[in-house]
Amino acid sequence: MPTAIRIQRTGGPEVLEPAEVDPGEPGPGQVLVDVAAAGVNYIDTYQRSGIYPVDLPYVPGLEGAGTVAAVGAGVTDVSVGDRVAWQGSPGGYAARTLVPADIVVRVPHGVSDEVAAATLLQGVTAHYLVNSTYPVRAGETILVHAAAGGVGLLLTQLAKAKGARVIGTVSTEEKERLAREAGADEVIRYTERDFTEAVRELTGGEGVAVVYDGVGKSTVEGSLDSLRVRGMLALFGASSGPVPPIDPQRLNAGGSLFLTRPKTGDYLRDRAELEWRTGELLAAVADGSLRIRVGGRYPLTEARQAHEDLEGRRTTGKVLLLP
Repeated sequence: MPTAIRIQRTGGPEVLEPAEVDPGEPGPGQVLVDVAAAGVNYIDTYQRSGIYPVDLPYVPGLEGAGTVAAVGAGVTDVSVGDRVAWQGSPGGYAARTLVPADIVVRVPHGVSDEVAAATLLQGVTAHYLVNSTYPVRAGETILVHAAAGGVGLLLTQLAKAKGARVIGTVSTEEKERLAREAGADEVIRYTERDFTEAVRELTGGEGVAVVYDGVGKSTVEGSLDSLRVRGMLALFGASSGPVPPIDPQRLNAGGSLFLTRPKTGDYLRDRAELEWRTGELLAAVADGSLRIRVGGRYPLTEARQAHEDLEGRRTTGKVLLLP
């Protein structure tokens, strides 16, 4: 029985190969985890394809949840049998994996392993975007691209909790329904009309305070055109492809705009920041104020299909692999 998914060369989803991989015993500062669920994220596809270089062979998967099977020397915060979740360490596409102890967090009662695995990476992204990259304020109008995707649904909920007016973009009627269920006030089907024109109409010509854009190449110009004077484009992903260089004069002409390309590591600088972000997220999930949508569950051996569906935009919410 295969125990992991391994990449030995970069390329399309076909390079995701089931393999027997022994993670070994935990060393100092590590924990060995029996993986119950692993999150599938766009960054996994970037690493698989070579857009983000990694050392090969490589077991992808930066996020997961499961039960601690063994602990290494010096580990005191978690014990064998504890349910934990993590994000930021590779190797999640496996039945067992080694994880640095300083990035694991305990999963609270009332939160399943699957939901925990579906929360952290995209949840931390949404948390830092609305709390730190551009702190959303009550009464502001914001634009969330791919509002029915994993991050989009979380961004919408977190921004609504702060009192913002949320405009979301989606491609289908079903995705519009999901975005509205998450709290989006207005939803634009970009397949049917130009989203920039729609945003201007919905804001009386002013534009939005911030655009949270994880789509990239196909949306970046329209995102800049959707901003109000001194608005911010938070470009946190590139599901449609890498964004070409942007002339700073483009920001000048648009109204003294701000452009940022945040990444998770810069918003998890220490253990205190990790506990703040994950603590708020998991507490909100546990009390029901933050809903996590798992849109697809695949056996570990079907990682290729999971990537094909994710890249083909055939998924909503979070995609999980189940060892």
